[in-house]
Amino acid sequence: MSAEPPPASSAAQGWLLDGHRSPALAEANRMMTICNACRYCEGLCAVFPAMERRRTFGDADLDFLANLCHNCGACLYDCQYAPPHEFAVSVPSNWAELRTDTYEHYAWPAGFGGLFRRNAVAVSIVTALAVAVFVIAVSASMGSSFTEAHTGDGSFYEVVAHGVIVGVFLAGFGFGVLGIMGSVRRYWRAIGGGRVAVSDLVRAGRSANTLEYLDGGGVGCMNEDEHPNDTRKIFHHLTYYGFALCLAATTLAAVLESGFGQEAPYPVWHPVVILGTVGGIGLVIGPAGLWRAKVGRDSELVDQASRGMEMAFLLMLMLISLTGLGVLVLRATAAMPALLAVHLGVVFAFFVTFPYTKFVHGFYRYAALVKHHQESPTR
Repeated sequence: MSAEPPPASSAAQGWLLDGHRSPALAEANRMMTICNACRYCEGLCAVFPAMERRRTFGDADLDFLANLCHNCGACLYDCQYAPPHEFAVSVPSNWAELRTDTYEHYAWPAGFGGLFRRNAVAVSIVTALAVAVFVIAVSASMGSSFTEAHTGDGSFYEVVAHGVIVGVFLAGFGFGVLGIMGSVRRYWRAIGGGRVAVSDLVRAGRSANTLEYLDGGGVGCMNEDEHPNDTRKIFHHLTYYGFALCLAATTLAAVLESGFGQEAPYPVWHPVVILGTVGGIGLVIGPAGLWRAKVGRDSELVDQASRGMEMAFLLMLMLISLTGLGVLVLRATAAMPALLAVHLGVVFAFFVTFPYTKFVHGFYRYAALVKHHQESPTR
């Protein structure tokens, strides 16, 4: 290993740019070379022990390490070579940029990768409104009324036909799942992922579900300054488990309807409503908290270029929850039909775009955690 650390601003100086697909990767290589010589941060998270198992850093190694990072920010404040030092080691912001680069690079279909940076908020909202208008037009042509209240069992289907709801859901969800599967498969093969043991999946699941590495080695996550706290961890949990509860409510409703003939809407005491309500509240508070934390976060910890993509993701989660809760509260009023159409549009837009939004970060991070546990000497 070189006795002299490589210079800062490698993108400008061209240090090792040849052989990497982007300046962000060249800069990551430069910083990891310095970090691998220093190793002061090895106890902070999983990234640095994984780094120490490598002597050189190809693109795939850096793609793996960037997605293993949970962006707690501790390494920036602990680093003796952080700006304004001439070595300018700022790992969190570089990793944040590189994560977006990996989402684009491994996107499936490949040509859709550019959607990560192109007017993410506008694309999501326009898609949602377009689908809502489509649902209203199709339903109106089938005789549905959007100006009067509908009550009783199956009232949702008096507004929008069951086939239309199922078609919209399956089309968006099916495309989204295929996009996620294709993207993660490309990423997994690139980072050298092979056969996976059940124990690796379980350990990675435990790490992901508890956000084990979002605590900076035990003291908490850095946000506005060098004083750590658990704000982001709490809001991440509310978002994650809120989404899980909403998905459970939707799945249970589908089973009850297709297997037992119990049609929505359900009474307020029904498990579907309880799961959906609790999950929906979590999907309002969690994303709103993450939005506020992101706006006020130290600029050295984030990638400003990808902020639009991240905000679009949080916005869509909040809109799904707010429109869903609105349908629940106003289901016996004349406002329900139009609100139901908007909710379906938002759900479709979320599903069809989630392979190209920040939603994918959970799948990439889980894959990186599995790879980490495969490599870990403690397995």
